[in-house]
Amino acid sequence: MTSTRGAGRPKASSRETLAEAACELFLERGYDATSVADITQRAGVSRSSFFNYFSSKSDVLWSGLDARIDEVGLALGAQEKSADAASTRGILVEALHGFAPDPLALALRNRDAMGLDDELTRDSALRLARLASIVAAAASASGIPAIRAEILGAAYAAAVLSSLRVWAEQGAGYSAPETVLAEALTTLDDLRWG
Repeated sequence: MTSTRGAGRPKASSRETLAEAACELFLERGYDATSVADITQRAGVSRSSFFNYFSSKSDVLWSGLDARIDEVGLALGAQEKSADAASTRGILVEALHGFAPDPLALALRNRDAMGLDDELTRDSALRLARLASIVAAAASASGIPAIRAEILGAAYAAAVLSSLRVWAEQGAGYSAPETVLAEALTTLDDLRWG
């Protein structure tokens, strides 16, 4: 039986199909020139199916990392007053474990071709602030004074986002993102937790 839909794409409204369609279009047309309607048409799904998985076009890029940041928040929150440098670093490294190439990695690696400089700068800052706040709250809960906790949060969050960017730019086959992060965190040794 022959499909009448374009590109022979299966009629599935999965997150992966939508993300793949979005990334193809971002590479072909650029981020700003691609609409949600373009993505749903390419994926062969309805607009409502798109919004079952993503809250916005930008969310296509960031949803994988956002879920991992949520996990970091839960893990650090569960530690209550017992958070320390080693456990926090372990939680952050574990959050990137198994982070396979995804739309964010593709976007970071192809930011110029996709026309994503402004989008990535703006949305990276949002994730940086969110993750910094989570780490700072854990540091503060463990008894670290507020200003030091804020500095720790900012430094650890910057290490995570910088590591993802470097990993993506190197190419997924170079090393694992958690390895890049573990190495980046060693540069913070002079910024002691306690």
